[in-house]
Amino acid sequence: MTASFPTAKLRDTVTMLSAPALIRLIAEIDDNGPIPPRGMARTFADLSVHQLRQSTDAARTLGLVRGRPGAGLGLTVAGAELADVYDVCARWARRYAYPTRVSDFTSRVQHTLSLLADTLHHATVVRPRRGDQQPRAQADADLARPRDLLRQWLDAYPQAARLATAEPTA
Repeated sequence: MTASFPTAKLRDTVTMLSAPALIRLIAEIDDNGPIPPRGMARTFADLSVHQLRQSTDAARTLGLVRGRPGAGLGLTVAGAELADVYDVCARWARRYAYPTRVSDFTSRVQHTLSLLADTLHHATVVRPRRGDQQPRAQADADLARPRDLLRQWLDAYPQAARLATAEPTA
């Protein structure tokens, strides 16, 4: 189904999923469990109230988080699966020093998602040519896993693509 999405809509969707505050929110909950009521400002002390509200609203609109009285803000199945996509993207980026050797989790995820946005329509198999450096060919081949996971997530949650053009990103 991903192949049927227009390229611009795919790019908008990946841009929305690449918002730093959204990546941090999803990763934080995935790593440490639900954020307690009134715990957002403490957990993300470096983000403004506006950034927190915008990322939380986007996550709720996309169906990535849910709040239960007394339990705090937790991930839905869609949010947990997106956290898995983020983790795989970050692992690939760390292994291949992308975008740089020293990058934080959020930058790794953002840059890898951006790279994937350009390749979702054209999932070509990269075969090493004579003279190609093996690490480059291996990096291209290993990018298939994050690409496939992102494609599966987009196929399973098409509402993200519908909302991408309606929702501003943080």
